[in-house]
Order: sequence, then structure tokens, then C-alpha cells
Amino acid sequence: MTAALRPELEAGAAALGVQLTSRQVDQLLDYLELMRKWNQVYNLTAVREPHAMLTHHLLDSLAVVQPLRRHTGTRAARLLDVGAGAGLPGVVIAIGCPEVAVTCVDAVAKKAAFVQQVAASLTLPNLRGLHARVETLGARGIAPFDVISSRAFATLADFVSGSEAALAEGGCWLAMKGRHPGEEIAALPAGIEVFHVEPLQVPDLHAERCVIWMRKAPVSG
Repeated sequence: MTAALRPELEAGAAALGVQLTSRQVDQLLDYLELMRKWNQVYNLTAVREPHAMLTHHLLDSLAVVQPLRRHTGTRAARLLDVGAGAGLPGVVIAIGCPEVAVTCVDAVAKKAAFVQQVAASLTLPNLRGLHARVETLGARGIAPFDVISSRAFATLADFVSGSEAALAEGGCWLAMKGRHPGEEIAALPAGIEVFHVEPLQVPDLHAERCVIWMRKAPVSG
């Protein structure tokens, strides 16, 4: 059913400047099909029509691959996707960036289990689903992460305060948002700075999108 979406996925990735191998395209389409099937039993995502899932989920998440790669270069990195739900954007990042080790954390067990199923079904050794609250990760002895991402998960202030203990020294936060969240930026706690706001253009998605890059502000003096 999702195979018919292949030309549109390839065209959308090209428009985003993301080079995908044939295998990566297969994996993304297989991921979409797994989401569609699991949605018949579990409420993973409100978007259920395959074409809409391609635009609102796959292409929307693929839009962050190039910005992430510009930040990490080609070096290996550890990324934590907070409130990942069905694995967006974490699964898409794991497929598009094999050098990035992605952990998708969600407080809902069935969603973390779905990500684990995706990792097994698509043979993605760099992907892990974790059932936990992000606030508990620091106390669980899990190694800190170079990048912590979220996609419409919470306010920026709640996102950074809840995940701060999981951030590695020198790491950063990557928050996918719709329109520019000026009020949320103004409400960030002291010691957190926005160092870049990057607009995104998602093919066939007629809505504003941007990435908010944040880090701990350097201690002066």
C-alpha cells in the first residue's frame, strides 16, 4: 500500500537536500506501513491516511536531518528523542543518519515497544525504544546525550528543564516547532540560551516549521 508513495518520498527527500539510499527509502516506507498497521490497534498517531502520514510525519521529520548533520558533522553522536511517541523524529533520524545512536524515550509503554519493534523489523542497530520518564534518566545511570530532540512535545522551558540531567557537557537541545515560539523562548530559564532558530520548508506541508537550537549558556567570569 505504501509502495506507491515511493516517488513522492524520494522527491521530497531530494527537495530537503537529504540523500537517501534505496535501502533507506525502503526502511522509511516500511516504517510508515508499521505505523499504519499498529494504528489499527494502538493510538500511536492521529494522522492515519498514508499520504498525510508521508507529509506530516516522514517528510516533516526528514526536514531536520540536514540541520542535525550540519551540527554533528560526520562524527558519531548520541541523540535522545523525548516524548517520541511513534518515533518521530527519532526513527527517521536513525534511518537517515546511521552514524547517530538514537534513543526514543516515552512514558507510554506501548509507544516505546513500537519503536523497539521498528528497530528489530527494519534492522536498525542504532535505534532503541525506552519506556521511561525523561526526568528519571540521569538517576538511572544512562550515559548523557550529545543532542536531545523533541517534536511538539512541550513548552521549551518544560523540555529543557525535564531533560537537562540527560544532556552531555557541551551538548545541545533541538526542538521542532511550528511557528516561531517567541513567548516560549522568552520564558526559558536562566542559563539556557537559544543560539539558532532555523526555519524549515517541508514539501507539500502548508504550515510553518522551525527548529530551535538551545544550549547551556557559558558561565562568565
